[in-house]
Amino acid sequence: MVLRSSWKSRHKNSCGPAPRWIRPGLAALLWLCAIRLACGIEVGEIKTIVQKDAEFDANYNDMVTSENQTIYAFNHTISRNKTEGVRVSVDVLSNKSESPILFVVRQKQGVLSFQVPLILRGLYQRKYPYYDVGRTLCQPPTRAASETQYFFVDVSTLSSQGTNYQLRVSRVESFTLQTNKKFSFTASPSQPQYFKYVFQDGVDTVIVKVNSDMTFPCSVMSIQDIQCPIYDLDNNVAFIGMYQTMTKKGAITVQRKDFPSNSFYVVVVVKTEDEACGGPLRFYPLRPDQLIDAGNRSKALDVMVSPAINLEAYVMGMLFCLGIFFSFYLLTLLCVCLELNKRRNVFLNPADMSPAETGNPATRKTPASPNEYGSFADNGSTMSSEAITDSATSTDNNYGYMERSLESVARSRQESLSSIEEDDYDTLDDIHSDKNIVRTKKFLYVADLARKDKRILSKKYQIYFWNIATIAVFYALPVVQLVITYQTVVNVTGNQDICYYNFLCAHPLGALSAFNNILSNLGYVMLGLLFLLIVLKRDLAQNRALERHDVNALECGIPKHFGLFYAMGTALMMEGLLSACYHVCPNYTNFQFDTSFMYMIAGLCMLKLYQKRHPDINASAYTAYACLAAVIFFSVLGVVFGRDNTAFWIVFSVIHILATLLLSTQLYYMGRWRLNAGIMRRIVYVIYTDCIRQCSGPMYIDRMVLLVMGNIVNWSLAAYGLIQRPNDFASYLLAIAICNLLLYFAFYIIMKLRSGERIKCLALVCILFTAVVWGFALYFFFQGLSTWQKTPAESREHNRDCILLSFFDDHDIWHFLSSIAMFGSFLVLLTMDDDLDTVQRDKIYVF
Repeated sequence: MVLRSSWKSRHKNSCGPAPRWIRPGLAALLWLCAIRLACGIEVGEIKTIVQKDAEFDANYNDMVTSENQTIYAFNHTISRNKTEGVRVSVDVLSNKSESPILFVVRQKQGVLSFQVPLILRGLYQRKYPYYDVGRTLCQPPTRAASETQYFFVDVSTLSSQGTNYQLRVSRVESFTLQTNKKFSFTASPSQPQYFKYVFQDGVDTVIVKVNSDMTFPCSVMSIQDIQCPIYDLDNNVAFIGMYQTMTKKGAITVQRKDFPSNSFYVVVVVKTEDEACGGPLRFYPLRPDQLIDAGNRSKALDVMVSPAINLEAYVMGMLFCLGIFFSFYLLTLLCVCLELNKRRNVFLNPADMSPAETGNPATRKTPASPNEYGSFADNGSTMSSEAITDSATSTDNNYGYMERSLESVARSRQESLSSIEEDDYDTLDDIHSDKNIVRTKKFLYVADLARKDKRILSKKYQIYFWNIATIAVFYALPVVQLVITYQTVVNVTGNQDICYYNFLCAHPLGALSAFNNILSNLGYVMLGLLFLLIVLKRDLAQNRALERHDVNALECGIPKHFGLFYAMGTALMMEGLLSACYHVCPNYTNFQFDTSFMYMIAGLCMLKLYQKRHPDINASAYTAYACLAAVIFFSVLGVVFGRDNTAFWIVFSVIHILATLLLSTQLYYMGRWRLNAGIMRRIVYVIYTDCIRQCSGPMYIDRMVLLVMGNIVNWSLAAYGLIQRPNDFASYLLAIAICNLLLYFAFYIIMKLRSGERIKCLALVCILFTAVVWGFALYFFFQGLSTWQKTPAESREHNRDCILLSFFDDHDIWHFLSSIAMFGSFLVLLTMDDDLDTVQRDKIYVF
């Protein structure tokens, strides 16, 4: 039917209303008039309106100019139990025209309008025209069991030249997705696709997976509520719902509670450019209004919706996690009970006790006299061998369990309350034995480096614990606040590109997006607490032995200072807390939360190894934490500025090498090498006397071997960093710390065995067990389920399904195994020198 603009003049004498068949045309005319007025166009310019009754799945090839407008009328029946999609496809057949064609789809509860060519903008406002457009109409829910709905497609243009186009309206039979059934489709920037999913009975959480064999073009998947309009273009898909960029993989976990209608739309949009997915940048247009040919950006994809885990899986995962780590508590309790039972048997059968077990000097050899340099502390902290014998004999009449006298209790209380700082005075009498003479002997024994008062050293090493506890409080509180803010932003905006999860195995709980990654960090906290309890037990036992003047505790074995052990246990607990905070929303801006206390653990372990044989000259807590703070500072700089920054890598490599040389010098000369204005003169003098004047070998062969190997390793790591410039600077820095720790630990074990010492069964079991667990842990660590060095879309290519109880992934297993391995490593350091508990300190070598 054709309506002329002169219809009104021919029917001006008509008194009744317009015929019924004329009403749709008048409605279209009024609608188009409103559009033209909004655009500033004269209404009188419309001359012809053509309305056609159209059918589905038919191609309509027409031409449109500014002189005419075409209206296509469609009707279809919808039912409440079945939802069918309706898709409008338009293709401009003519060459580029000066004005676009406007398509307006009028529905009962909404209007969809778009122009062809469809102009989509990319980075830097670059324009990409698309002449083949396909859009799916929004289907609002109906209350009636069956209902016939009408919609109209209006076609118009302001171009005076005729433009040919092809229009096709078709039904989408597979508009509603089926559970566990894959559906394949094709999308492009101008032809987005979306589908509907309805929650089944008994299913509260589902995971929507979208996959493709094509890396590019970059795509966006979105989950939106059932409402009109649907945001399905590159420039508006992020306006509502949850969304994430993807290349080959994309997955979003959807919960029923977030959608009151018990259904949602899965929207897939292909982006106009690939920069968001790590693709190359296109050229910048010469003119601001220049249109860029986008080329063929069609992408084949498939979507599948699967039920996620239920409440039972959550409960099983939590019970499994708690069961693993509580088993270590039970094992420790069993060992304590066996030890107490053994002591009880010894107490009931004193005749069977050996002299080493009783510690009674009356039945054992008198301790060896001090060597020429003095092997016993000389400030009143120890006694002569005769005094020790008398004291030990008097206290051992009741097998060491007699209560202390009131006088000794008062004296001990007064000493514990006194404020003694290490720097107040030096307990080494420099008049009788100069430090330089003692520490530069060719063969050193532990007695030579354990001359300071035990109270002084105990307070010195307790500072490690109190300092790290203070650091933990001030470090953790802002971290917790920040990650809560991150999680809130993710939940409010729906932007799932903010956090780098393993989306194929991310189980939400409450406001947390990946509860399983947080739960698996529980082992660090529980095992760190268990280690603190073990250290506390040993500390109390050592104090009791000192109070009853036990000979072994006073003059035998490695001096026992537990401050560093307390600091290590605290650091392990903080590693679990901060790792959990990091996994609330893992990304490159907060990765240092996960690694800061790893640096501290590595540093504290090296300090503890060195302290075992060098208790008097170990670094103070202030110096140690200042160095660790510098490491964390460089970690932050490397994460922020280290990517392809040549200047940064040069500066860092130089500092790394200089620090290695300085530390090597301090270790070789036992802290007697001073860093002051005369250092260059001394270096030249040493080179002249030892290398030029007379070529002599190193005086301390063992130390030189360790330091040469350490310098080779560190110089190699510095060269690797300068040449390769790894993107993950934090992990690179952690690798440096771990390599140095492993090198020093291997050197310690080798020198211990080389010195004729042995490793007890418990320590040997811990070493073997820890080595095996570390091997498995590193295997799972290098699986790399996500990586914040790349774009979020590229990171999702590494995502994998859960492998343990359908709840934990590879990285969760890394958390389990690494916490156990760290706990085992701490036990190795705690028990490694138990074989020396009955050996005089002037017989224990320093290396």
